[in-house]
Amino acid sequence: MQQTILVVEDDLMIQNLVKIYLENEGYDVITASDGEEALKIITEEEPCLMILDLMLPKRSGEEVCRWVRDRQLDLAILMLTAKVSSREKIAGLKMGADDYVIKPFSPEELVVRVETILRRTGHTCQRLTYNRLTIRPRKGEAALYGQLLSLTKIEFTLLYHFMRYPNTLFSREQLLEQVYPLTENIVQDRTVDVHIKHLREKIEENPSSPQRIITVRGMGYKFVV
Repeated sequence: MQQTILVVEDDLMIQNLVKIYLENEGYDVITASDGEEALKIITEEEPCLMILDLMLPKRSGEEVCRWVRDRQLDLAILMLTAKVSSREKIAGLKMGADDYVIKPFSPEELVVRVETILRRTGHTCQRLTYNRLTIRPRKGEAALYGQLLSLTKIEFTLLYHFMRYPNTLFSREQLLEQVYPLTENIVQDRTVDVHIKHLREKIEENPSSPQRIITVRGMGYKFVV
C-alpha cells in the first residue's frame, strides 16, 4: 500500500525537498502552500500523515492542527517549524502534534521521524493508490487517472480486496469465500470470472490484455503492481 503524506509548507524549496525525499522512500506525496489549501486536501484526499509548517498564509499551522484534532480525524501530524523554544514545542505537542521537527533539519532524519510516527500511531491511509488507480473504501469511490469509476458493489469489493493484497494470488474459491456475501456463496466459480471481466473493462487500458488484474492459468487471479 502506498501511504499518502501531505506536506504543508509555503517555502517551495523546502516543500520540493521534502517531497523528493519522501517519494524516494515510496510515499505518495501531496503538497499545499497555505492553510486553506491544506484543509481542502485533507477532506478530499484523506492522507495518513501531514507534515505541517506552523507559519502559513491564510490559516496558520496551529489553526490547521486544531481543525484536524477537533474533528478527531485519523491523521498523524508532524510539525515543521523555525520556532525553537521549549515552551513553543510543548504547546505544539499539547495541540495534538505527534512529533516536532525544527528548521533547519536533515531530510533523512525527517523521513525516519515519519516512519516512526506511522509505526507508533498505527495511522493508515483511507485510500489505496497503485499506478494511478485509487480506491477510497470509506467513501465507496474508485478512480482511474482522477476520473471516478462506475462500479457495482461486487466490482468495488473485488477491487478493494485485490488492492489490499497486491501481488497476491487468489483462487476463485478464495475470492468466493472472502469477497462475496455469505448469502451469495452458492454462486458458481465462473461468476467470479464474469465480475472480473466487467471490472477489467473499467480499469484496464486493454481489457483483452490486462496489466492490473492478471490470470494465473489454472490457479486464479492476481492484482499486479
